[in-house]
Amino acid sequence: MDDLTILLKRYPSQRKVAQKLLEYGIRVENGVAYCGDIEQTDSGIARACEVDRRVVRTTLEHITSSPELSCIFSKLRPMLSMVDLAPEINCSSLVIIPTDARIPGILSDITTVLYNSGIVLRQAMIVDDGDRENSSLQIVVDGKLQESVIMMLKSCRGVASVTIK
Repeated sequence: MDDLTILLKRYPSQRKVAQKLLEYGIRVENGVAYCGDIEQTDSGIARACEVDRRVVRTTLEHITSSPELSCIFSKLRPMLSMVDLAPEINCSSLVIIPTDARIPGILSDITTVLYNSGIVLRQAMIVDDGDRENSSLQIVVDGKLQESVIMMLKSCRGVASVTIK
């Protein structure tokens, strides 16, 4: 994602729009934005980004005309996050902040603790907007987590904090 920052560094408003498109997995093809197969309006995207709709139009055209950007944005897909939904389906959600997202094996250590504790994992999603300083691991598990499991998760290699949502 560093390439994205470089390609849009002269256009801060366009970079803001591009980051929002990435965040939601909004695909761009032939100057049109799609969430899945649903076409998105320039005005709707502009409201979400707090920019003028003309900035969105220019961004979509810029993405389409740039092979490097088009290669990225033409492959995006939206993804369901069950983190906020978890209580409604008798699950718990965790947000794990790494000490350093470049440490290998954080996800492996977390899932090993859950497996050894007999906890069913429903969803695991690494949230990384391209800036590893803001990376997090979001996990949804069946039922409620015991305090002892939370303590084991906090002691895993590379874990800075564990938050129950």
